[in-house]
Amino acid sequence: MGCGVALSTADRGADVTVIERAVPGAEASSAAAGILGAQVELDGRDEKVELFVRARDGWAAWAGALRQASGIDVGYRETGVLRVALGDLEHDELAREVAWHVSRGLEARLLDGAAARAIEPQLAPGVVGAAYFPKDAQVDPPALLRALMVAISRNERVSVRSGATVERLLVEQGRCVGVSLHEGELRADVTVLAAGSWSSLIAGVPAELPAVRPVRGQMVLLDERPPRLRTIVFGARAYVVPRGDGRVLCGSTMEHVGFRKEVTAAGVHAILGGSLTCVPSLGSAQLAATWSNFRPHVRGHMALVGPSTLPGLFLATGHHRNGILLSKVTADSVAHAVLGGG
Repeated sequence: MGCGVALSTADRGADVTVIERAVPGAEASSAAAGILGAQVELDGRDEKVELFVRARDGWAAWAGALRQASGIDVGYRETGVLRVALGDLEHDELAREVAWHVSRGLEARLLDGAAARAIEPQLAPGVVGAAYFPKDAQVDPPALLRALMVAISRNERVSVRSGATVERLLVEQGRCVGVSLHEGELRADVTVLAAGSWSSLIAGVPAELPAVRPVRGQMVLLDERPPRLRTIVFGARAYVVPRGDGRVLCGSTMEHVGFRKEVTAAGVHAILGGSLTCVPSLGSAQLAATWSNFRPHVRGHMALVGPSTLPGLFLATGHHRNGILLSKVTADSVAHAVLGGG
């Protein structure tokens, strides 16, 4: 969020400083699966339809722009998503979900087991059907963050201060005028809070703002050789995301455990169990890596974007499961607001 806002704001003519206590993108951004699941993530929320679909559909152009700015391919691919059913009750639920999408003018198809396996042959024999969202896509978050960092480094209006910790917001006469760092003060006309799960821990953030809390998500990376899986698959207990080069990401847990970043035996067991139930061929894949990080969650799943109650302070945080999907539309929205667009 911070890197995206910095680029969008600088592209509109402002000078921007990004403050990062470690390396930009080192936390949840690079740990994410990178699913651009505008439809598979809607869960019947009418108020999110336009935003999510617009965000997803804008990604192809942004991926191209980032490649031009940085020389890095961010891994954008329109692989589609299959939400699979392993029984008749689940299939009936998917039928209702597909009908909801179609009634809102969105592309979605209800498939039987044979049709689902025609799209993704690696699906388990027990898959009786699926909801298919062909326009949902993916990017590779580590590549995305590298592209953003290169683009920032080449933009003369953006500077990055890594290894700097914000101690508190500077507030004078009821307005945010910058931040206090360990090394001293950094004053600014506008301050954008994009600290993810740590946003509510910064001193001076208005108490009336909804709290941002961490939700731990554990991930498993498999190496499948030769690559076989080609479509993102959502099951009841896990999802799998093939990168196309043999890497397959499997996720994820949803744990309210504070800032504990452990990868647990139970978490990995649950992820692999859910993944292999849907795609049993992954059982022969190599276990390549595991990790975890924190989704920034706000009660009611309402991201905090735009002006805050404190003049001079703008927000770009609290996106929970959809931070990668919404990164560009958030960046543009905040940049527009910062520069006087409302």
